[in-house]
Amino acid sequence: MPDPFTVTTNASWGSRLVNSIKSVFFGFVLFVVAFPLLFWNEGRAVQTARSLEEGAGVVASVSADAVDPSNAGRLIHVNGTAKTEDILRDDKFGVSENAVRLTRSVEMYQWVENESSTSETKLGGSEETRTTYTYVQEWSSSRVDSASFQIVEGHQNPTAMPYEGRAEQAASVSLGAFDLSDAQIRRLTKSEPLRLESLPSGFEGARLHEGHVYVGKDPNHPAIGDARIRFSVVRPAAVSIVAQQAGSSFSPYQTEAGGPVSLLEQSIVSAEAMFQSAQRSNTYLTWGLRLVGFLVMFFGLALVFAPIAVFGDVVPIVGRLLAAGTGIFSALVAGFFSIGTIAIAWIAYRPLLGIVLGALAIGAAVMLVRIAGRHAKPVGPPPLPATQ
Repeated sequence: MPDPFTVTTNASWGSRLVNSIKSVFFGFVLFVVAFPLLFWNEGRAVQTARSLEEGAGVVASVSADAVDPSNAGRLIHVNGTAKTEDILRDDKFGVSENAVRLTRSVEMYQWVENESSTSETKLGGSEETRTTYTYVQEWSSSRVDSASFQIVEGHQNPTAMPYEGRAEQAASVSLGAFDLSDAQIRRLTKSEPLRLESLPSGFEGARLHEGHVYVGKDPNHPAIGDARIRFSVVRPAAVSIVAQQAGSSFSPYQTEAGGPVSLLEQSIVSAEAMFQSAQRSNTYLTWGLRLVGFLVMFFGLALVFAPIAVFGDVVPIVGRLLAAGTGIFSALVAGFFSIGTIAIAWIAYRPLLGIVLGALAIGAAVMLVRIAGRHAKPVGPPPLPATQ
């Protein structure tokens, strides 16, 4: 059962204000960094899309049964079964398997410290933070350092893992008459569990449990320091490749658009479907990095304006209102500059869409001006009554 432990700390209004002022420079750096990130992402997206379009127009599907020297340097599409003659071994546990990759995964049962915090701003600007620590026992693939726990007594973990995880990869994998490159072999990642049937002699305190090795007394009631070792394999399987033919192997195809083309799917897939999948992945990555750029800019601005909210925390409700206001303002400004940066990048790479995005940025700017004008409008005294 978790045993909670709570620590209460207090920060004065002055120290909070000083810390928020110190964060302004870091916030400004984040704000500035977002611009090249957004601009680079648009250039990368356009180059990748054009490279894939170019590749889809010149790719040739060929048989994996023989290497045609006339295709040297061309972008080709090949599919079939990726095979290897290599026998991968883990001599420590007496495992050997004909596979593309053999992986040993090790987990140890340990104490893990979790923490959660809640903060409350007091009248006068001070802040009280309550941090609750709970301790649970979990399986972990890396050693948890219990010396850094808030409460070490009763939560000590072993000082080392009993065994280390490792992976062995086949040196040679073929696809018909072709040989996969080392980079392509590393991209074959679809694995399946390998159930062990026996253990070599000499393993004290170890046993087989549900096909994996268990080090400890009772696998149904694990104790701190117990370990379980599992194995998985990537077996020979169907593969589809789009890449440049380089001798009897493959290399990335350099397009005139500037980007390389090297695609791999662990199934039988047509060249058209592979390019469509790559274009979708490019779109997802592009939007993901756009969101990252916006968030970097937003959090940077939030840090820049943080002293305003902390200053108002002398009266907590005022500080909350100021924090909400600066948050909305930061989001609007980050949105404006993000769209503007993307528009400028698209004007450089694809002018038509860039003009549309530019119009959206101008619209956001107009909204900002109107909001600022509405809040800045002075409230004058009531009109004097008319004289007779």
